[in-house]
Amino acid sequence: MGLDFLQSALDKREAEHAYRTLRLAGDKVDFCSNDYLGLARSEIMQEQIHLLSKQIPQLHGSGGSRLLAGNYELVELAEKSIAAFHQAESGLIFNSGYDANVGLFSSVPKKGDVIVYDSLIHASIRDGMRLSTATTYSFNHNNLADLQKKLDHARSVATGQVFVAVESVYSMDGDQPPLADIVGICEKFDAHLIVDEAHATGVIGENGEGLAQALGLEGKCFARVYTFGKAVGCHGAIVVGATPLRHYLINFARSFIYTTAIPPMSIAAILASYELFPGMHEQRQQLQSHIAYLSKHIAKDRLLESATPIQIVKTPGNAVARTTAAYLQAAGFDVRPILHPTVPKGEERLRIVLHSFNSTEEVAQLVAALQQAPTS
Repeated sequence: MGLDFLQSALDKREAEHAYRTLRLAGDKVDFCSNDYLGLARSEIMQEQIHLLSKQIPQLHGSGGSRLLAGNYELVELAEKSIAAFHQAESGLIFNSGYDANVGLFSSVPKKGDVIVYDSLIHASIRDGMRLSTATTYSFNHNNLADLQKKLDHARSVATGQVFVAVESVYSMDGDQPPLADIVGICEKFDAHLIVDEAHATGVIGENGEGLAQALGLEGKCFARVYTFGKAVGCHGAIVVGATPLRHYLINFARSFIYTTAIPPMSIAAILASYELFPGMHEQRQQLQSHIAYLSKHIAKDRLLESATPIQIVKTPGNAVARTTAAYLQAAGFDVRPILHPTVPKGEERLRIVLHSFNSTEEVAQLVAALQQAPTS
C-alpha cells in the first residue's frame, strides 16, 4: 500500500510555508519556552525535588491508572494542597493540560447542554468539545456583546446546562479576558463558567495564583484548570472546583480513567514548585519590566497589546514570519514563528516569550535585532 496520500499532504503544507519540523534550541537565548519564571531550570527547585523524593519509595512509575494500582498518598496530598492554594473545595490531577481539558469538556457537557466558547480557545478544549455530545457556539474573541448574543441563543435551544469557556491568558495573542464582566454575564444567563488558567498560573496575581483569584472571582467559576507545564516548570494539570466535580471526573473523564497515573517523581516536582513560585515576587516584577521595555521600544503597529510575558509581533504571511524568525535565530535568539493554519491567514506572527531569567541587556539586544530584521 502506497504512502502517496501522506506525502501529498506534506508537500502541500511545505508549499504553503507551513511545514513543521522538530529542532533543538541549542545555545540561543530563550525567548521561546513557557518557563516564565525559570523553574524548569532552577537548581533550588531541583534541591526541593530531591528532598521530597527521599520520601517516595516508588519514584518513576505509578504502576497503573488511578482507579487500579496507580493511586498513592502523595498525589492525593498534592490535590488537597493545590486546591487549597487556589481556594477551591477540591481538585483532580491529570497527566497534562491537554488531558485535563479533553477530560473535562468531553465528559461534563452532555446532549441538550450548550457550550459557548471564546473563538481563540485552546486546541485541547476544542478537542474535548468535539468528543462531547453538547452543542457548541463560539463568540468573537473577548467580545462581550457577542457573548451575550450567543448566550441568549444558547438559552433558547438548551434543554440542559449552559457552559462558558475562556482562558485567563490567550497563548497566541498574550491578552486577557474582561473576566469580571464575563462573570456578570454568566450569572445573568445562569451559565457555568470554566476558566483555563494555563498561562496565568505562577505569573498573574500577587502570589501567582492566576487571574480568577487575583480578581476575587474564584467562587464564581464552575471549574478552573491549572496547567503545570508553563511557569510551574513541571508537567501535568489540575481541575479544581466543588467536590462533586472531582467525583464526577473520576467516574466519567476518559482521559483520567484510561491512562497510567502520573508518576510520584512528577508530583514531587509539582509540590516543589508550589512551595517556590508563590514567593517569586521579584521574578514577576522582572517580567513586568521586560514587558514595559518591549511596549516602549517596538512600534505600536507591530506589537499586539499585552500585559503578559507573551508578546506578539505582527509578521503577516508564513514566508515573512519564517524569514524574520530565521534572522533572529541567526542572531542568537530563540524566537519561533506562529504560522497559518495555527493562526488565520494574514495574522501570522512572532511569539516572543519573556522570562524572569532574561537579562535587561538580552531583551534590549533582541529588540535591536528585531528592528533590523527583514520585513518582506
